[in-house]
Amino acid sequence: MPPKTKITRDMILGAGLDIIRQEGIENLNVRRIAAALGCSTQPVMYCYETMDELKNELYAAADGMHTERLMRGADSSGSPMLTIGLNYIGFAAEEKHLFRFLFQSDKFRNTSFGDLMNGEELGFLLAPLQAAAGLTERQAREVFGALFLCVHGIASLIANNSMEYDKEEFTRLLNMTFNGAVGAVKEGEK
Repeated sequence: MPPKTKITRDMILGAGLDIIRQEGIENLNVRRIAAALGCSTQPVMYCYETMDELKNELYAAADGMHTERLMRGADSSGSPMLTIGLNYIGFAAEEKHLFRFLFQSDKFRNTSFGDLMNGEELGFLLAPLQAAAGLTERQAREVFGALFLCVHGIASLIANNSMEYDKEEFTRLLNMTFNGAVGAVKEGEK
């Protein structure tokens, strides 16, 4: 008799991410993961005591995928913020269920927009913005907030509707938002 396959945390995370990507977080449960792995629910519950623990690790894994996608090509781009914005929208178009899991769940409950915009985790996004537009960190956070609202709004429309990804139109809108926000922030300093 061949040895039984050991079910690992990585295998469980992979199966969980696949279920979320294909069917959405609302269809994720221990039975679905076990079925995808061809095992009973016992190995899944042995690795994760609660669904909340599993969902937190799935969220971190999905967030890592999202961050990697955001930064793809930004270093070599002449306009890193445009590239990052288009990557964010592209992620929503290609990974609708993951986008909704990351940004349209209750993960940000009791978080204000100001808390989100002042978070330390934005540092990696602010540096290219400061360099591209010659802004202070405070100015960059303000411009980023305006860009984020525009980008997130477009991405949400795409992830929740059958709106088409139109790179040319979105590029125009993001450039207009970026230039307007930079101009407004710099004008406000006078």
